[in-house]
Amino acid sequence: MNQMQRFGEKLRALRQREGFTVRELGALLEVSGPYIVQMESGQKIPNAAMIIKIAQLFKVSTDQLMFDHLELG
Repeated sequence: MNQMQRFGEKLRALRQREGFTVRELGALLEVSGPYIVQMESGQKIPNAAMIIKIAQLFKVSTDQLMFDHLELG
């Protein structure tokens, strides 16, 4: 599994833990639902600004999102 697929798994887990639909998360991040699905599946790589936005929304560090050895709290 590559790093972006792992990021996608973490994003999906955070979204589900908070009870957001793909569409709701997209609205919160000001992107489309399909873009969320593409990030979750590892097909799209978010830019640094988006990674920061996601980390702030879910109250996790960017390192927790990006690196395999750091699990989500």
